[in-house]
Amino acid sequence: MNDILIFGNGIHACEMVEILERWDKNHEYRLIGFVAKEPDERGLMGYPVFGLDDLDKDGLRYAALVPDNTFDLEVKQKYRGRMITVIDPSCFVSRSARIGPGTVLYPGCYVGQNAVIGEFVFCLAGCIINHDDVIEEGCILASGVRIAGNVRVERKAYLGQACTIRQFLTIGEQSLIGTGAVVVKDVRPNTIVVGNPARELVK
Repeated sequence: MNDILIFGNGIHACEMVEILERWDKNHEYRLIGFVAKEPDERGLMGYPVFGLDDLDKDGLRYAALVPDNTFDLEVKQKYRGRMITVIDPSCFVSRSARIGPGTVLYPGCYVGQNAVIGEFVFCLAGCIINHDDVIEEGCILASGVRIAGNVRVERKAYLGQACTIRQFLTIGEQSLIGTGAVVVKDVRPNTIVVGNPARELVK
């Protein structure tokens, strides 16, 4: 049995405990704690909470890390070699789809044919990623996101709850799509769009 740590200590890290129980049918892993930016003597859900610096100490033995969305992409990449991919058993993932390390699919997600999901992508419950979509590294998809086919979502973009993306679009790097937005044209990098149809907010 391999000891694992959940890489985060927020609400999503707590949810990961239950997802791990559903996913690890063969009992290959044993959860030994959480990792926060700083150690927390109070613990969490009966498990210890280690600090980020503890990961590099010889006394802490672990085989793998399960990411949540607490840490920045650059921090996760430092530990890429030990990050595992977790897909809830209720998800549908096409045989032709490719999913990178450190990505998490919450219950009820759909990943269509030839879709490519990069590393450290966080998909909350009920996301639909259609055929030939590309979701680049570090993106976060909130619950109920619907992406039509042939869409590219560039790195570290955030797609808000229940937003809809039309086919053949590009969602720019580090952009933010508001809750419930309906996106019908390309979104520029580092911008925020909201509404139906989605429009760019002017700072």
